[in-house]
Amino acid sequence: MSSPPPATGPVHEALAGLSLVDHHCHGVVPADLTPEAFQSLITEGDVWPASGITPFDSPVGVAVRRHCAPLLDLPRHAPAAEYLDRRAELGWREVTRRFLADAGTDTFCVDTGYAPDRLTTPAELAGAAGAQAAAYDVVRLEAVAEAVAAEGVEPDEYASAFLAAMAEAVAERGAVAVKSVAAYRTGFDLDPRRPSGPEVTEAARHWLAAGGTGGRGCGAGETAHTRPRLDDPVLVRHLLWTAVDLGLPLQLHTGFGDNDIRMHRVDPTHLTDWLHLTSGTIPVLLLHCWPYQRQAAYLAAVFEQVYLDVGLTLHYVGPARARAILEEALEITPFRKLLYSSDAYGIAEFYQLGALAFRQGLAGLLQDRVGADELSLPDALRIAAWTGRDNACRVYRLTG
Repeated sequence: MSSPPPATGPVHEALAGLSLVDHHCHGVVPADLTPEAFQSLITEGDVWPASGITPFDSPVGVAVRRHCAPLLDLPRHAPAAEYLDRRAELGWREVTRRFLADAGTDTFCVDTGYAPDRLTTPAELAGAAGAQAAAYDVVRLEAVAEAVAAEGVEPDEYASAFLAAMAEAVAERGAVAVKSVAAYRTGFDLDPRRPSGPEVTEAARHWLAAGGTGGRGCGAGETAHTRPRLDDPVLVRHLLWTAVDLGLPLQLHTGFGDNDIRMHRVDPTHLTDWLHLTSGTIPVLLLHCWPYQRQAAYLAAVFEQVYLDVGLTLHYVGPARARAILEEALEITPFRKLLYSSDAYGIAEFYQLGALAFRQGLAGLLQDRVGADELSLPDALRIAAWTGRDNACRVYRLTG
């Protein structure tokens, strides 16, 4: 029995030909992966070999076998073992080239703050995507703060040292944004007010004296490290207010992530009071959002500075459910507020799978609204271009 023909229409054609801006992603592991390592990169949980449960037997694993296998010259739904063998045969460079070429993304905003393994740099990622591709750095606040602490700093000098280190990192890397993983460290149910200088000094004193290590909490699953892990609520508040002072767009992980998250504490509506206090300052980009895409949409609808994406979510639910997630995100979101991201990390498949799910899901819902006369075709085409590219170019002040 043959598979049904792909949906077609003017919106599908426009999105298929649109060069995407991936406003939040990470690098690729520049090495051939063992089967165990590959499986660890297609789950936000751990790999559980003793249980007999494999990440391939999940929606994302099925989506990889269905939509990624043909790009490796395999039949759709190829068994996992065949998929991994063929991937190893081609080698990571060719695999990366194929998936990035098929993704149709020509601009990447790369979070370089999480690298338990060596990852491709933004320049290397752009090079793998093609001669016309560009990549920009996003500086992670927590990573810089922890580096300042590891280098040694007096508590009463911590705030100024951190601000100087952030300014230096932004300038050296030509960064277009900063990012926080406060969701992993404290959650968002924090006092929204800017902490005073003495409060920051006292919190820094306790944090630096403790010199704690370990824990996870980085978005892809953070293993123990030797730097003091910044999870003090006062210092996390200070991070967010330092981002305001820097004046760059701020990306915030919200919702879905590894098991270090306490999901009830990462609902972005916890940020409401802080958003009131920071109104008129910097753009705030809510990343991932699931299962809080409706709450994020509310914030984008009532706060001028708030934007959102459903990256990461799309490749984990796969193209089969991407439309449903996008429909909920777009129920009340102003169309200039939704951005595309893959949040690809480690493996190139997620660049291709995220882009495919986004294109198919958004095209399907927009084309159906045109067919029902709920949306004009010119409006649908504008929304497609805004969401896939133009909104990110405007927020991050990208050229092209």
